[in-house]
Amino acid sequence: MGLEVESRPSDSPYVERVWRSRSDDVARMTSIASASWDLVFWEHGGQVSAAVQGPETRATPAPVPEYATFFGISFAVGASMPHFPMERLVDGNVEIPGTTRRSFHLKGSTWRLPGYDDAEWFVRRLVREEILVLDPVVAAVLGGGPAGVSARTVQRRFVAATGLTRGTIRQIGRARQAAGLLQDGVPAHDVIHRLGYFDQPHLARSLSRYVGRTATQLAGRTSPEPLSLLYRT
Repeated sequence: MGLEVESRPSDSPYVERVWRSRSDDVARMTSIASASWDLVFWEHGGQVSAAVQGPETRATPAPVPEYATFFGISFAVGASMPHFPMERLVDGNVEIPGTTRRSFHLKGSTWRLPGYDDAEWFVRRLVREEILVLDPVVAAVLGGGPAGVSARTVQRRFVAATGLTRGTIRQIGRARQAAGLLQDGVPAHDVIHRLGYFDQPHLARSLSRYVGRTATQLAGRTSPEPLSLLYRT
């Protein structure tokens, strides 16, 4: 069975994606690069755990506990919890202690565990309590609108809100788009032209760094281990 993943979009400006998964007879996956960060809950062997998983700047192998269930909220780029500085979360994670099937602790308070169908309710409460914020400059720039500030200020705001430079976010997003197109059967030369890669080696380097796969592997969906959640960004 491997790793079964289900996901959905969200109407919240603070959320990129809501997802859940189940592992069965799989010990490892490739965690692909992502500019988003996640709040993840999982149950394995009767034990419930939670962690904040930071943005990832390259594809890496990741262990998967067998016969476990997972639920996660992928937050929008530019959303952050200030008590978890983003620059410290990049390529890392922070486990949240004291998690049970009913509740977990966050910033000194006890919270009911959210679920796949009511994640937005949980996010709205985080916003009301000012635990979760969204940088308006980052949101405006990513939405194609005017920043209203200098280019240097934009760069500072991106790093503070995401832990990443604007250029890194673009490169990760383009590689994820390329991987999705290749999986959909779009020829590599069309992907190169459509997404602005210089040539085949440029695409190959990007896929290797950020997705951990070759164009041939993605097109043929041939891989010794599953990929983490891949969706268009």
